[in-house]
This record gives sequence, C-alpha cells and structure tokens, in this order.
Amino acid sequence: MEHTVTTLPAARKPGCPFDPPAELIDARRHGPISRYRFPDGHEGWLITGYDLVRSVLADPRFSSRKELMRHHPLIDFGEIEVPPAPPGEFLLMDDPQHSRYRKPLVGRFTVRRMRLLTERVEQVTADHLDAMEKAGPPADLVTAFAKPIPSVIICELLGVPYEDRGFFQDNIDAFLGGEAGDEELFAAYTATQRYLAELVAAKRVTPTDDVLSDLTDSDLTDEELQGIALILLSAGFDTTANMLALGTFALLRHPEQLAAWRADPALTDRAVEELLRYLSVAKTFMRTALEDVELGGRTIAAGTAVILSYNTANRDPGRFTDPHVLDLGRQDGGHLAFGHGIHQCLGQQLARVEMRVALPALLSRFPTLRLAVPAEEVGLRPETADVYGVKSLPVTWDA
Repeated sequence: MEHTVTTLPAARKPGCPFDPPAELIDARRHGPISRYRFPDGHEGWLITGYDLVRSVLADPRFSSRKELMRHHPLIDFGEIEVPPAPPGEFLLMDDPQHSRYRKPLVGRFTVRRMRLLTERVEQVTADHLDAMEKAGPPADLVTAFAKPIPSVIICELLGVPYEDRGFFQDNIDAFLGGEAGDEELFAAYTATQRYLAELVAAKRVTPTDDVLSDLTDSDLTDEELQGIALILLSAGFDTTANMLALGTFALLRHPEQLAAWRADPALTDRAVEELLRYLSVAKTFMRTALEDVELGGRTIAAGTAVILSYNTANRDPGRFTDPHVLDLGRQDGGHLAFGHGIHQCLGQQLARVEMRVALPALLSRFPTLRLAVPAEEVGLRPETADVYGVKSLPVTWDA
C-alpha cells in the first residue's frame, strides 16, 4: 500500500529538537517519495530522499513560480488566484526572469569576495562577545550573539544604516517566525516594504559603497530593487541567525563533539558543513510539475505540487553514514542545506564565513559555556516557521 502523509508541518518529537518530525522520518522509511494530501484535498507528493530531492531541484520541468503554488501545506486557497511573485523576489520565479535578477548578484557573493569579509565578521563577532562578557552571565545567545552578527553584516552589504538594524530584525522575525497573526504579518511586511522603497530612492540620489547602490546602475526598476533587497535581507539574516543559535544548542547537547572541535580547530570547515547538514534549518521547499514527470517509479502529473523535505534528505541513510548522528569529523559531505540547481542559496558562502568565524570565537571566549535552563525548556520555533530554530537560548558560564 502506498504511504500517504496528511499532516504537515508536523511537530518535532519531545526531547528531539534537532531531528526532523517523526512523521517525516517515518515517511522516509517507507521510501523516498510519498503521497501528500493538502488541506484543500489536492493530492500531491512529499519527497524525503536525498537523490530525488536533488533531482527535482535540478529539473526545469519543476517550477518555483509563486502563481503555480495553488496548494499549500497550511492553507486552503479555495478559489483564490495566487498572484505572481512581486518584482525582484526571484526565489519564486523560473528562468529567464529568475536569472535576470540573480545574475547581477552572483559576482557580488563569490567565495573570494565573501572571504574578504572575514576580517569584518571577526571584528563584529569580537564586539558582541566583548559586550556579552562585560554584561556577565547569564545571557540569551539569540539576542546577544546569533541575531546581531549576521544582521550587521547583511545590512552593511546592502547599505542599510546601522541604526535601522533593529527595525529589520524585529520585522523579519515577525513575518518569518511562524507565530505572528495575519495583522502583525501584514504590518511587518508593509513597514519593511515602505522602508526599502525609501532606501532604494535614497541610493538612487546618493549611492554609497554597497550592493544596493551598485545595482542602481543597472536597468532594474526601483520596485525590482526593493524586491531583491527584501530577499537578500531576509535570507541573509534569518537563516544564519538560526544556524548560529541552533548550532550552539546542538553543540552544548553533544559535549563530546564540542570537546573535539575545541581540541582541534582544523575541524572547523567540516564542523560547519556537518551542522548545516544535521540541522537543515531551511527545511522544506515546494515545486510544481510543468508536465508529466516520471520520478522514483511514480508519475508526477502536470500541475501537481511537490514538497521537498531538505531535513530528511540530509538524514538519508542511503546517502550518509549514521545520518542521525552529529559527527563534526564527517567525511561524506554534499548536503542540501543550501539547496541545489539554479536556486541554490546565493549567500551560502557568506553564511559559511559567518559560522566559521563566530562559532569558534564563541567557544574559545567562553570555555565553560553551558545552558542556563534545562534543555527541554529551550523555546523552539514552530514548524510553521519558514526557518527552524530557537526563539531564545539562555546560556551561562563561569565569569
């Protein structure tokens, strides 16, 4: 009998904050592809296996276009027509529109350019660790460390004034955190869009040394620049902030791995990749079949929605040895935490630089760092959030 999943997003198993929801792990045990019944009754597919997720991400027969996403794991759209993505919001577009927006950005997020930012990331990290140390224990690692570091860096890259950083943190939290009501979501989104419109207009008049100013020299309209800025600010802040916080939580719950990293700084690159694989904070994405596609022994009919589960793909025993084990020395890399194909995360090298700098600096500065509350009391983001993580992470240390 074919396995069918009817509950998404599913809750994580109590006491297992780092593992995918049990329903997804169970679906993966039944095979890499399962049927999924959406709230509107539509039958789609849930893909949990590594090879099939990677295959769909690289296949142009599967679309990212927003207007084709008529079925949603949480929402019954009924007869409502889903509009196309706003100008500039290229994550929800296919080529050639997608490439038109992404291509001008690629050269600004290369490995070399992001490595040149290392010194600045080190400085920002040191500043926040200094402040943490001066204030003394305990501290909320989310507000003292995990949020401000990527927030400062992405705001500087885009030319957002430092004093406006808190505004972005609060509003991006509101529309990506998974807990805001409709009114709060709308207010946060509207306020952010209004601010970005003013910022783009200011860059047109007085360009500065930043990505957004550079783009005002192109043929992109103000509205398109506004959409691009929203994507970069959201993705460049929220995902890394949650990786820093949830990654620290995972390390504190795996003291043998934490000790191994402290003892051997040469583990850093592999440790970062393993945390990305193990936690997969950007956990699910969707695609729509543009034509009938044979996949995993099934026929995915044209117009059918497909949910891609990154966190189970990155825990696939067919791809990774002991996939549910956090192993900072792991040799079998190639995770999908940043996606794959034409929509692979543009800012992945920036995220890597921030993690490679910030996590070792934290562990070095506070060798006795530990949770200040029982692990089960750490507040987790709900599965409705686009990006998984912790809402707060109370920590302490020997001052």
